[in-house]
Amino acid sequence: MSIFKYPKSLLIFFLIFFCCYTTSLFADKKEDSFDMGGMIMHHILDDYQYEIVHGLAIPLPIIIYSEEKGLMIFSSSKLFDDNHVPLEKGYNGFKYYHGKLKPVEIDASFVDLSITKNVFFLILTSSLMIIVFILVARGYSKKNQAPKGIQALFEPIIILIRDDVVKKNIGSNYERYLPYMLTLFFFILFGNILGLLPAAANLTGNIAVTLTLAVFTFLLTNFSGNKHYWKHIFWTPGIPLPMRILILPIEIIGVLTKPISLTIRLFAAITAGHIVILSFIGFTFIFQSYFVGIFSAMFVVGLNLVELLVAAIQAYVFTLFSSIYIGMATEDGH
Repeated sequence: MSIFKYPKSLLIFFLIFFCCYTTSLFADKKEDSFDMGGMIMHHILDDYQYEIVHGLAIPLPIIIYSEEKGLMIFSSSKLFDDNHVPLEKGYNGFKYYHGKLKPVEIDASFVDLSITKNVFFLILTSSLMIIVFILVARGYSKKNQAPKGIQALFEPIIILIRDDVVKKNIGSNYERYLPYMLTLFFFILFGNILGLLPAAANLTGNIAVTLTLAVFTFLLTNFSGNKHYWKHIFWTPGIPLPMRILILPIEIIGVLTKPISLTIRLFAAITAGHIVILSFIGFTFIFQSYFVGIFSAMFVVGLNLVELLVAAIQAYVFTLFSSIYIGMATEDGH
């Protein structure tokens, strides 16, 4: 049976043909100076300037405290020349080196409080959440009126998280934890979606951000734990005494691994998605082919749609597991 009988098979055939053709066309050419790994790491890591496109960057404020010079505030543009190349001599005793701020004098100690790209997007995400939910709250202040506009958009999501996630897993005392869970879900959701925009920061793909969220859940879980929760950890009921001694370190490890799993899951999922998308974009510059560029663009569009789904799933999963952990810590003994 010929593959040309079906249009889909024909499309796949030409896709494979063009990929093989362009690969063989550029295989024997001298390797270009394009560094895909450097490009990917530059986009997913934090930085002291917000680069929109190559050669166009918005300088961000550098805020440093040192015992020798006290508090210093200056623009990150002071660290670069007119061609955006880092100055070797630096500025005010500091220089830019591979995305990091380094003192010119090796022994100098300092505290870095700068507004980096991720901090800028953290402020942007928080500000957007505040604006959106003030508008939603104003909609609820109007009684005897059907939801409309932005309120109608977010109300089903709020109800979903309240009824199917928080209430179902925490129980009758769920209202105490509902504000935190809603804030957690929408912060991750907004951060994930904003991170998919062109030239955006990889906020929720930063392990420091995911670790902070996981620590919040860890503290809330353990400070909310009742006597049954702690008794189950330190003196597991219903088993022989020798087994309790063996189970104790396992239970303690289980308490500590919960925030680690929350941290790694969100960090890995978001960062991996960005790396895959940037890799397909990089193929265009490696092969320098219109065919590869077209197919790369098609794949990137499809992957972005998938990443929108991943953005919602990861926010849902983080909130779900946080609710489960708190529910396990606050449930009555049985």
